[in-house]
Amino acid sequence: MDFSLSQDQQMLVAAIEQLCSGFDDEYWLTCDRTGEYPEAFYQRLAQAGWLGVAMPQEYGGAGLGITEAALMMKAISRSGAGFTGASAVHMNIFGLNPVVRFGSEELKQRALPPLIEGKDKACFAVTEPDAGLDTTQLTTRAQKHGDHYRIYGRKIWISTAQVANKMLLLARTTPKDQVSKATEGLSLFYTDLDRSQVEVREIEKLGRKAVDSNMLFFDGVEIPECDRVGDEGKGFEYILHGLNPERILIAAEAVGLGQVALDKAVQYAKERIVFNRPIGQNQGIQHPLAQCWMQLEAADLMVSRAAAAYDANEPAGAYANTAKYLAAEAAFTSCQTAIQTLGGMGYAKEYHVERYLRESFIPRIAPVSPQLIMCFIAEKVLGLPKSY
Repeated sequence: MDFSLSQDQQMLVAAIEQLCSGFDDEYWLTCDRTGEYPEAFYQRLAQAGWLGVAMPQEYGGAGLGITEAALMMKAISRSGAGFTGASAVHMNIFGLNPVVRFGSEELKQRALPPLIEGKDKACFAVTEPDAGLDTTQLTTRAQKHGDHYRIYGRKIWISTAQVANKMLLLARTTPKDQVSKATEGLSLFYTDLDRSQVEVREIEKLGRKAVDSNMLFFDGVEIPECDRVGDEGKGFEYILHGLNPERILIAAEAVGLGQVALDKAVQYAKERIVFNRPIGQNQGIQHPLAQCWMQLEAADLMVSRAAAAYDANEPAGAYANTAKYLAAEAAFTSCQTAIQTLGGMGYAKEYHVERYLRESFIPRIAPVSPQLIMCFIAEKVLGLPKSY
């Protein structure tokens, strides 16, 4: 299988790199310090049409695949934007895949063009405090009343809810004791996030301060029936179609983060003179950096393998999960090694690698833990008994 970039893909990467060059390290450092959402960056991408890279052309998108979306997100992260830049647009790229696949034509016409144009921002309201990764245990309720639903419950770790005006919401429409399987009775909605009706409480966190994370509280919030995606009760099935693209894009972003950290470390190792020689001449510095490069290249190949399988409508779950696992670990190692290479300067914010390290925990934790990925591979690939 050939993963060399086509001419069009090379042009895509070059265009993203050119766009990102207008937002230097100081821009992202300022975002990290102040917590201000990178609106200028978001709008620049929207104006250039990149928010619709993987959206259908009939709604204003480019109609490209997850392969191209992954190349774009890796280039954004590698530019120095890291997960601050990538997470600012991440949801727009993959999040509405269930709407594209299962939404009514009326909903698609209403939802997709404003998102692609950058007029709407969406958040992904699925995770709950007491359910974690066990989505079937969600307790947020959507009760039907005529032509609308009333929502009761809470969500956690919802990114961009401070700036989003739309949300993709998963809620239970049929009580769990009335369905034959726990995966049944969940419904998906793409609807307004009205902060005058929904309490949005920001969570202070380790890194990526400019892209907020939140708890959401619903107490009888009304949403119209026409905002439901597809059939009632099939939301769990629909949401699965967004999981593999999300893992692939997160992996691509992690690779980009690890690469920019490695670039910073290598440059410093060439320039830093100690005992009358560059520290990069020492094998104690060289070998960890060489290992980082090899690990990142291997992870990048798995990202390409996963994206190619997804775009070819082939089974992609094992590849997508493996890409996410390998890329997250490689990124963390690269960022940690960068700090060790820079020594005391690595601990200083002005050298940026400490920000990269803080952000490198994101792909290790989300959207699925490394332990559950290993459980998935053990069960689905190796055929071992389910362990949980």
